[in-house]
Amino acid sequence: MTPAPLSPAVPWRPVLARGVLLRRDRVRGADLLLLPERVVVLDGGAGEVLRLCDGVRDVDAVVAELTARHPRAPVAAEVPWFLDRLRKEGWLG
Repeated sequence: MTPAPLSPAVPWRPVLARGVLLRRDRVRGADLLLLPERVVVLDGGAGEVLRLCDGVRDVDAVVAELTARHPRAPVAAEVPWFLDRLRKEGWLG
């Protein structure tokens, strides 16, 4: 499934794709993406990033929020790449 290209004038507002759920596994102490027929265990701050993908915030707003929370982290370089990768997988719309 290839995502539709966006117009450069329209900011992408990432949201979990239909059928994809984000859950916290308290036993493992890890965030999980529940996909049809598959479970992905998320590393590091991936769950924190995805919790901000609510379809309201655009990528710049997600980056700004995470930069405020983690000022020394390379958020601006890594988060857009991460979100784009998940979009290409079909896990974000």
